[in-house]
Amino acid sequence: MKKKTIYLNTAFAAAFGFAAAAAHADDVRFMCYSDGNECEVYEDVLSRFTADTGIGVAVDVVPYQAILENLPVQLAAGTGPDIAKVTDLGGLNEYYLDLAPHVDRAYWEGSFGETLDWYRGNAGGDGIYGMHSQLTITGAFVNATLFEQAGVDLPAAGATWEEWAAASRDVAKATGTDFPMAIDRSGHRVAGPAISYGAKLFDADGNGKLVDDGFTAFTQQFVDWHNDGTIAKDVWAGQGGSTYQDAAQEFINGELVFYYSGSWQVGRMDENVGDFFDWKVVGSPCGPAGACSGMPGGAGIVGFKQTSQPEKVAAVIDYLAQEDVYAEVTARTKNLPAHLGVAAKGVEFQDASPAAQDALNGFAGALPAVSPIAFQYQGYAGNRAMYGITVERISQAIVGELSVADAMDRAAADLEAAMAESK
Repeated sequence: MKKKTIYLNTAFAAAFGFAAAAAHADDVRFMCYSDGNECEVYEDVLSRFTADTGIGVAVDVVPYQAILENLPVQLAAGTGPDIAKVTDLGGLNEYYLDLAPHVDRAYWEGSFGETLDWYRGNAGGDGIYGMHSQLTITGAFVNATLFEQAGVDLPAAGATWEEWAAASRDVAKATGTDFPMAIDRSGHRVAGPAISYGAKLFDADGNGKLVDDGFTAFTQQFVDWHNDGTIAKDVWAGQGGSTYQDAAQEFINGELVFYYSGSWQVGRMDENVGDFFDWKVVGSPCGPAGACSGMPGGAGIVGFKQTSQPEKVAAVIDYLAQEDVYAEVTARTKNLPAHLGVAAKGVEFQDASPAAQDALNGFAGALPAVSPIAFQYQGYAGNRAMYGITVERISQAIVGELSVADAMDRAAADLEAAMAESK
């Protein structure tokens, strides 16, 4: 069976179910988005799987926004694909196919360890619902050339957010750079800094809780930095609702000194910055609570129980989970491995520059500093709602629609309402 890749832009994402009909009726449909070249690589390695097994796989490439917004609607309507690459790991658990009856449980548990819990959501138990394909960690990129031109030393390991903010302001002023700092408009992205300021994110019973002294302290600092020009305001203030926005292009264009995003951006930086300037990864700054935490995360490949071909779906995902295939995909896509065997052996990333190799190693080296709260938050089934509330209410404080105190009150009420609805 021949695979067919369908490229969809945002305008056509809502019509995905219609577009995918172009695939062969017997194919397993795989809804995929790329941070870099992931879907292209999956299509290539799965062509070998098809040649060996006769199971066709239609890799349908969609924008990331379609995964966030359209996929849940399709699943609720029973019209979703057989397989998808997702980031709302626990939140979509009700739709997942349990792979356990179709795969070698011992191999999967030995290979993927605690990341299997991220897919179990509220279901708990010991089901195997997904393969973590891209382990990510948040952290900062800095324009080392600007620091050199400004004659400002890079802050040492263990430097605080305040120290990095001061250094970035000095560099921007000395070099005439547009913006000292930027952080992606994402509740996930600011969670690590908030934890470093003392946010607990959970109550004593393990239920999600956004607002406490630590979360409020970070929010106040974040708003203040927007108001005094330390942080590029348009990234957060230029969007509405909980819409995601990154600042990668501004960093690539040399308009940013310090950019807080994550490991998935390494390939993009490697490809697009080139010799324009020297860049490096410096991990996550430390906060007043003593933590220097980023957020783990990433994407995974899941099957859906509405499929009419559960054995084929499991076979496809199990193939991608095999150590040799997983290692190849990781090397070719320049992603951090969640497969414990691959991680233990190390990865020689394909066609990566020395800067990219150093960056990926830097992100991997930051994993031990990640707070247990951050790992818990990543696997929490209610985190998607908490991320959205975070973005919407902090943005209102940034643009002056609400005071920080009022924004925190609204955020707490929003989460209480969301939790009541989910129950």
